[in-house]
Amino acid sequence: YDVVDEIARLEPNRRAMVWCNVAGEERVLTFGEMKLYSDKCAQMLADHGVKKGDMVLLVLKRHYEFWFTVLALHKLGAIIIPATNLLVEHDFEYRFNAAGVKAIVCSADGDIAHQVDLAAPRCETLKTKILACQNTEKHIDGWHDFNSEFKDFPDVYKRTASSACGDDPMLMFFTSGTTGYPKIAAHSHKYALG
Repeated sequence: YDVVDEIARLEPNRRAMVWCNVAGEERVLTFGEMKLYSDKCAQMLADHGVKKGDMVLLVLKRHYEFWFTVLALHKLGAIIIPATNLLVEHDFEYRFNAAGVKAIVCSADGDIAHQVDLAAPRCETLKTKILACQNTEKHIDGWHDFNSEFKDFPDVYKRTASSACGDDPMLMFFTSGTTGYPKIAAHSHKYALG
């Protein structure tokens, strides 16, 4: 709210990010678009039950959706857990259960959704699975389609008195786990932005 949305208010056409991929595609996103897309994404995630304090695992590789999904989760006050696309069934099971993950947003590329589905029956907290189907028409039963749903949500998400800030948790990482299972490292809004 205080940085991206404020710049969007003052200079909506200012370039916020240039995204490129290995296929040579490029997408330039302005601050106005980052606000718009993060607001729509926050509405979509809230509609799927994500709220302040919920743990959300993101496995979006290098898709540009990662950036406005992170902003949307900040707006909701949900805790972001970024993860690599190299995780397999037992890695997902461990992370879901160790952190009490409520939702996952992942790429349709590769085998990620299949590995999540293998782990999901043993993870009681996982309620929502969202697939970002960048440039594909891939649909998997039990998964929400990020790209088709996202566009239909309102483009305004307002800050409230209970919006996350200060010591509220914002970001969680799993360490490398070189001597055992990965450990959780959490950071608050104050720590991450201070």
